[in-house]
Amino acid sequence: MLLKYFSLCLLLPLAACSVLPDSGKQADAGVGVDANAWTLTPLQPGVAPASTSAPLWQHYPLPGKQASEFAYTRLDGRHAMAAHANASASLLRQAVHIPPPALGSVKFSWKVPALIAQADMAQRELDDSPVRIVLTFDGDRSRFSARNAMLSELSHTIAGEPLPYATLMYVWCNTRAPGAVIVNPRTDRIRKLVVESGGKNLNQWLDYERDIRADFEAAFGEPPGALLGIGIMTDSDNTRATAVAWYGLVRLSPALLAKK
Repeated sequence: MLLKYFSLCLLLPLAACSVLPDSGKQADAGVGVDANAWTLTPLQPGVAPASTSAPLWQHYPLPGKQASEFAYTRLDGRHAMAAHANASASLLRQAVHIPPPALGSVKFSWKVPALIAQADMAQRELDDSPVRIVLTFDGDRSRFSARNAMLSELSHTIAGEPLPYATLMYVWCNTRAPGAVIVNPRTDRIRKLVVESGGKNLNQWLDYERDIRADFEAAFGEPPGALLGIGIMTDSDNTRATAVAWYGLVRLSPALLAKK
């Protein structure tokens, strides 16, 4: 299965290259996440989970990387997922398949006590972040450049699945202003949209609602394909630092999901 800097990071250090399975794949044997009020919550409000005991969100460690820790908690009256990275990187993700006409908005929240001082998401050696919301999309891979086609083939060889057509991340950047787009230094099919910058809003819950289609078009300059998965990621493997954050529930807008 495809993972963050995922199987590719064994051969190519694709820092912050979030590659998620495209549908319903399970995590590696023996790796899981507890069932709780956070992991059992579906992305689409009003949709009952398939099971009341099997988490919808799965933990995906990265080959060759120490895994970050995720644990459910209640914080400030919210259901929260606490994330702790110590020179580590991994993510929780939920597989979906939402066709382009049904794409609406994604709602998420996070609380960050401190940034990673030396991190710079434009540099592969320093590409870490205390918080990321990761969306992966389908698309026409025949449009890949020769380099991206090579990476996709390499991914398919190593992991059994090709590189997702596009990966969009919502991130908190140390210096770049909200609205800035950071292109991954290894492949332009992974782009990070800055939604928070600097340290002025640390130590408080920040809530966002983002228009998926508009943000994808702003980042990639083309309409999105089907949404294949959503993940949360806290990583500090490149800087060898420590990072802590809390994530609130992640939801997709029900009104726009119902749109035909």
